[in-house]
Amino acid sequence: MADLHALLPGLRLHGLPTPLPKRDKTALPQRGTVARRQGSRANRMTELDIAKLAKLREPFPANQIGKLPKGGVQLDFVGHGFITARLLDVDPAWNWEPVALDANGLPLLDEFGGLWIRLTVCGVTRLGYGDAGGKKGPDATKVAIGDALRNAGMRFGLALDLWCKGDPDAPVAKPRTPADKARDELLEVCKKQGIAPAGISAQFAKDTGLSIYEADAATIRSFTKTLVTT
Repeated sequence: MADLHALLPGLRLHGLPTPLPKRDKTALPQRGTVARRQGSRANRMTELDIAKLAKLREPFPANQIGKLPKGGVQLDFVGHGFITARLLDVDPAWNWEPVALDANGLPLLDEFGGLWIRLTVCGVTRLGYGDAGGKKGPDATKVAIGDALRNAGMRFGLALDLWCKGDPDAPVAKPRTPADKARDELLEVCKKQGIAPAGISAQFAKDTGLSIYEADAATIRSFTKTLVTT
């Protein structure tokens, strides 16, 4: 029998359909798996893996949450031991590795005493960074590793609720000042008197020589009294 590939040009010449190559079924995602890509490698994560990773987001009990001073505030945090226990519960084969090594084959620390790591859980790898908070000595590297595990674990949702609640970079609402309260009182009087707030701002600036947003509480309340008595 003639080689099929040798006949392909002739088939095209006579207008006959060219046979398609057989598809490799092993290259297709099978039922019960979810396709994902990391870098240039195609991998598959099973529904069981997804369910396991979801357990990382379960809240930690109160007796496993401590306080960590960082950035001038006290942050809720979960210690290295409890983090490790949760990772083992989800994936006994979990692993971490430093992104870079020094000349001695040890984790490379940057000028801040911190390091980048790769944390792999259920076949999924994510980056994290940790530092020792300025500590020096033999325990500093262990502190940095624990911090890096918490940071990388957060990318999986590990103790994410604590990170959201205690993020030092999150905007903090300014406390209300006496002047803020005086402005609220003035606005309430305007509503009762049927006076447009925009007109009051202009009148306030004319009478006091100040913006209503720069004046102190006493000045604002003094002005408010003139509206009540008129």
